[in-house]
Amino acid sequence: MSHHLQDIIEELVGPGIIGITARVNDEEGEWTGAAGAAELGGAALPPVDGFVRIGSNTKTFTAAMVLRLVAEGKVDLDVPVAKYLSEFGIDARVTVRMLLQHTSGLFNFTGEVYDDGTMAFGITMPYGPNGNEWLEQRFARHRPQDLVALALSRPARFEPGAKWSYANTNYVLARLLVERVTGRSAGEELRRLVLDPLGMSQTFIPDGPEIPAPHARAYYRHEGAIVDITRQDPSWVGAGGDMIATTRDLHTFIAALTGGDLLPPELREAVLTPVATGIPTMDYGLGVFLLTTADGSTVVSHNGAAVGHAALMYSTPDGSKTLTAALNCVDDAELSVAAAFQGAQQRLLNEVFGNA
Repeated sequence: MSHHLQDIIEELVGPGIIGITARVNDEEGEWTGAAGAAELGGAALPPVDGFVRIGSNTKTFTAAMVLRLVAEGKVDLDVPVAKYLSEFGIDARVTVRMLLQHTSGLFNFTGEVYDDGTMAFGITMPYGPNGNEWLEQRFARHRPQDLVALALSRPARFEPGAKWSYANTNYVLARLLVERVTGRSAGEELRRLVLDPLGMSQTFIPDGPEIPAPHARAYYRHEGAIVDITRQDPSWVGAGGDMIATTRDLHTFIAALTGGDLLPPELREAVLTPVATGIPTMDYGLGVFLLTTADGSTVVSHNGAAVGHAALMYSTPDGSKTLTAALNCVDDAELSVAAAFQGAQQRLLNEVFGNA
């Protein structure tokens, strides 16, 4: 596998994707590889143990925090979110479980694409018509309460629990719930509930635009010029996708979540129990996607794109085999790199877990 994987990641480097590192852990041990470059025009490979903005993998960490609090008896999955966060006026039918499984129906503050193809825009973000505004404002600080207020000022997408729709709003609320229930910051609770028990030291919620060294560099194309956006404040997406980690820590985390080292059996089972999404061969549990391969096997996954950085995280349901990867790329308002990113996910997934 290692020879094929190295060939694949070298083939994935090209227009858009500057560099990629991958890590596979299974019963045979660990394999790591790197291809491409850590920066445009450079010769050095991206660092295998480098830090990367993990985007929506943040959601899986947030779900794990909430579920650890459930295990401690401090949170109930099936009570209204409004019980914990009364100040927002959230529909009393929206439960904590609905947040984690994206069935709340709450408007996604980063924008919605409706079934008929119409779009509703939310906060200024790097993709879509306001890309240049985001570029100019990329160091701005956003309060999660303001992101929630924006979402709740718009009509709900559907009745709570009626359908499935991916929304960053759900996870911003989930992190606020963690802070409200514990009286501590999300960063403190992340360490207490997840990082310290698993011996993870390279994962955190950033408080500003910095990312530690070593790291590959991230870029954004705007009006023909390519801008280095490695430094950026991800608070515009909040708990929907702001965290930083390494592929080593992502492996440790997803293996423990699926393998049963992080949650009691009934909560681990809840994580891996899908709600129908209407997307063929893809379902969502609590903070993870459940992918079905061609041979009928299940792969637990969450991936994340974070404007010039991306991270992949896959595991067998028992945690015995994992694939984690980090990419650095040239992003733009048109999401031109999206097809290459999707192709990279599929090729790595097929190689490590069989046809998906």
